[in-house]
Amino acid sequence: MSERVRITDVSPRDGLQNEGGVIPTEGKAALVRALTGAGVDEVEVSSFVSPRWAPQLGDAAELFAMLSDERPVGVVYSALVPNERGMEGALAVNAAAGYGLIRKVSVFTAASETFSRRNTNATIAQTLERFRPVIARALEAGLRVRGYVSCIVACPFEGAISPAAVADVSARLLDLGIDELDLGDTIGHATPDSVEAVLIDVLERTNLGPTSRDGDPSLTLHLHDTFGRAGSCVERALELGVRSFDGSVAGLGGCPYASTPGKRAPGNVATGTLVEVVRRAGYSTGVDLDALGKAAALARSLVDNAGREPGDPA
Repeated sequence: MSERVRITDVSPRDGLQNEGGVIPTEGKAALVRALTGAGVDEVEVSSFVSPRWAPQLGDAAELFAMLSDERPVGVVYSALVPNERGMEGALAVNAAAGYGLIRKVSVFTAASETFSRRNTNATIAQTLERFRPVIARALEAGLRVRGYVSCIVACPFEGAISPAAVADVSARLLDLGIDELDLGDTIGHATPDSVEAVLIDVLERTNLGPTSRDGDPSLTLHLHDTFGRAGSCVERALELGVRSFDGSVAGLGGCPYASTPGKRAPGNVATGTLVEVVRRAGYSTGVDLDALGKAAALARSLVDNAGREPGDPA
């Protein structure tokens, strides 16, 4: 039997967060259910962030409430929690559900000081200090914690980012107690060689093994397909031992800083593309590509119809 690779779909959160118009909560719930039915290992459902910063995700608690009666089996539902207030929101969801509906929470920082200030209004050091009580509360509640590091190859403001800078931030996150690193090529500038350089530095600096304390993968790669190189980067990462990747169904999402006037940058690597690359490399996933295709069609429909009034032409 071929070795298994974990697939996380981030489209309900990262894929939708910068979309205009209004996507109804019911539609988001339908997308989460479709992804669950397609067999992905994890769905990043939403973010407990202020609606002022991400209006599209202001319905996180309502969305989780819609999903709470289903008690998902074989899939992890996760949420982004940027601060203590966000952590309180996630814990309130689990309390209302009466069980651990949210099983993983994520915090995010960057390997670029400028990006960190622009994206979180805080320095890297300040974001890490902000995470300390969040991570402690999550672990106390028995939740797994992921730590995102953005701009692992390049920053839209600073240009190239050194692998050493990525390794330094990664080590500091692990010192805070996170279970899993998620390294993000935020603007899609990665090549197989640059991904390899980052992974080697991070693995050497952190002494990460293939799995964390609870047996799940300890390192995840989050790629954007801005220049069509994400697939080859996945192949190289697999060669280096990475067994966990993020994708976004239909390729939704992407960093707004990677776009130019009049041309929106391609988003996250499409989950279908990711699964196909993993399989061609000789590894297995639990994903049904036919069911994933239906989820992709639903996702595109939700985005295309966002903001339309009843009776408007499709």
